[in-house]
Amino acid sequence: MRFAYLGSGSRGNGAVISSGSTHVLLDCGFPAGEAERRLQRLGLEAAQLAAVLVTHEHGDHIGGVSALARRHGLAVFMTLGTRAAGKMHADVDVRVIDGHTPFTVDDLEIEPYPVPHDARQPCQFVFHDGQWRLGVLSDAGCITPHIREMLAPCDGLAIEFNHDVDMLARGPYPQSLKTRVGGRLGHLSNCQSAALLAEIGAAKLQHLVLAHLSEQNNSQALAREAAATALGVDTDWIQIADQEDGLDWRTLAS
Repeated sequence: MRFAYLGSGSRGNGAVISSGSTHVLLDCGFPAGEAERRLQRLGLEAAQLAAVLVTHEHGDHIGGVSALARRHGLAVFMTLGTRAAGKMHADVDVRVIDGHTPFTVDDLEIEPYPVPHDARQPCQFVFHDGQWRLGVLSDAGCITPHIREMLAPCDGLAIEFNHDVDMLARGPYPQSLKTRVGGRLGHLSNCQSAALLAEIGAAKLQHLVLAHLSEQNNSQALAREAAATALGVDTDWIQIADQEDGLDWRTLAS
């Protein structure tokens, strides 16, 4: 199993998870043409995708989904709440999922799990191919016991390190937005995500990717240091999916 990011941040998110010839796109917050270009950068055409999964209805995650799915005849998986809140073309093949019930897309088994975020029915996902588990966590305001339970047994993790608490407090956002971002239905701080990593540990991890870093309220150096300190590893081992370049393929293998 392998995974890569088209890009990650408040201006657009998208990741690809692959097993064998099965490729699924997780979120698409980029216009369809830009998403196609970024997929080609990873050696894929949009028509090769088996499906698109949507975590929630915010524009930086769902903005390009409908147009891309319509253009290439792709099935789109999302919760009922996301379906109700997201704007999708009537002719898109939307398949409603339950936030607690695993499902399969060809060679991938996919486990959705709910997260606390200010969206209608948000969820995140764990992917596995019968041997390896990749956990993804983003757009959550706090860590729940169920999140810990889902992510602890993973071989690869991509986790939101959205903001540094001090940078957010001193930054340019209006107070209402600072309160939203830092609240229990907002986004994970470096400290929150590092605390989760400290509980999980690095023994099983082949790859750790930090995602959804704020361009105004965080820095790659601060996020890397927090994650590396939590796991007791060198900062060079920590990988980051950034807004412009995303992240090239990472492979889970023995």
